[in-house]
Amino acid sequence: MENFLQDYMTMLKVERNLARNSLESYERDLQQYHQYLKTELKLKTIRNVTLGHIRSFVRKLSNRGLAANSIKRAVSSIRTYHNFLSAEGHMKDNPAQLLDTPKIPRKLPNVLTIQEIDKILGIIPENAPMAQRDLAIFEMMYSCGLRVTELCDFKTSDILWDSEMIRVQGKGSKQRFVPIGPIARENLKNYLNHERNTLADKNPNVAEVFLSRNGRKLTRMMIWVLLKKWTESAEIKKEVSPHTLRHSFATHLLEGGADLRSVQEMLGHTDITTTQIYTHLDKEHLKEVHRTYHPRFN
Repeated sequence: MENFLQDYMTMLKVERNLARNSLESYERDLQQYHQYLKTELKLKTIRNVTLGHIRSFVRKLSNRGLAANSIKRAVSSIRTYHNFLSAEGHMKDNPAQLLDTPKIPRKLPNVLTIQEIDKILGIIPENAPMAQRDLAIFEMMYSCGLRVTELCDFKTSDILWDSEMIRVQGKGSKQRFVPIGPIARENLKNYLNHERNTLADKNPNVAEVFLSRNGRKLTRMMIWVLLKKWTESAEIKKEVSPHTLRHSFATHLLEGGADLRSVQEMLGHTDITTTQIYTHLDKEHLKEVHRTYHPRFN
């Protein structure tokens, strides 16, 4: 069974050019699936798998209390894996063809208000160590709607000063261009001129813009830690993650009158239905304004 899985992972990497995080998720889901087939169902070959076997694995995930989104992702991984096995002739029939995808209630993402954004960015003291770096990071994430991985992978060659744009390497190595506003540009210049050179001296071969104290590329986890630190300092009680800044970017654009297609382009969404969740957020905002200011709610 392992050989089939390795062949499948190679296909995803070479032919579909999936991002590293997506590949890791696929492999993790399918390794758990293989382990279940071998240890609990005692199957010796993937060719003996039936729809009932797959459904029993999905039930096991549910009984473990796994989040609905995680179960949905596992189902998607199994379905595409069996599609591959069937297409390659490793299985006569595709047992996952009739597998139902769990219905996930649409949850509106958490966003910050403009005042809360200002509070977090304003709490970073000018003279603190790495303050210019941290300010540049979170100004850029909010100004450009970047995913945390996109921020970590951002290189000096991706800054297009003359056109006031940045080049972003998105999911699946898809490239997009996003405007960078004057405040984010100024903070980025301050960091590059005053802090990055010192950090880069410790590790001159690193091309990424945002570096740790030892001159290495910043990790996703470090961005989380830094944001948590400044959010707590600003006494923001909401749950805030790097993705919250991206959600806030999209929401504030739509509240300000931006059209959905432009927001889709800046976020790097392939399908506009992914972007449409922010129209629901915008409606929630309108209802909140109505509740707050209409005299019949007083």
